[in-house]
Amino acid sequence: MKISAIAFDADDTLWENESHFQEIEGDFCSLLSSFGSKEDISAKLLEVEMKNLPYYGFGAKGFTLSMLETAERIMGHQLEVSLVQKILGFGKYLLDMPINLLPGVEETLDHLHGKFPLCLITKGDLLDQERKVKKSGLGRYFSEVRILSDKREMDYEVFLRQISCRPEGFLMVGNSMKSDILPVIRIGGHAAYVPFTYTWAHEVHQEKVEHERIYACKEISEILLVIREVY
Repeated sequence: MKISAIAFDADDTLWENESHFQEIEGDFCSLLSSFGSKEDISAKLLEVEMKNLPYYGFGAKGFTLSMLETAERIMGHQLEVSLVQKILGFGKYLLDMPINLLPGVEETLDHLHGKFPLCLITKGDLLDQERKVKKSGLGRYFSEVRILSDKREMDYEVFLRQISCRPEGFLMVGNSMKSDILPVIRIGGHAAYVPFTYTWAHEVHQEKVEHERIYACKEISEILLVIREVY
């Protein structure tokens, strides 16, 4: 079967992301340590994040607002301006964090570039994701860059119609079973699953998934073998 397009997720597929968020979450929990354990504060933060997703979407800005709301819930009138400023500082760090490419990313894209149409499909805050793409230096490899509010089946279907690609000719590469892999499989596409060391709780998929159109890779360079053997 001929590949018509290959799309890559961005965060934790091409560059590190979740590790920075987990580092900041640890700092946030330490800041509130006199009000509860790290586990309890993290659980409260996740609860607030999930409640706020329909309003703020994904990304550092929504995470920062959720940290502020969590701190207010836990501390009440004891929440001081100095602590608010520290939390805002956490958010600004995430909005300007270094972009560290994962091993094999640039070599893999360089090998595929010119042989297949390459696309980037990510979700999150528009300005933040645009900044990451620019800072990564990888934008030159992609003929299409799409920053979505979410990555559901309907979002992939719309994208494929826009680039005139049938699902059976589409290969998605990503680290999230929930956002990158399963929605693409459900619409008839193919997906290469490249897990990252850390996974945000919202993206965790507990059930083991096996499917003839899901190709498990330990690192991104292995998709070259998948393409060679399967296509």
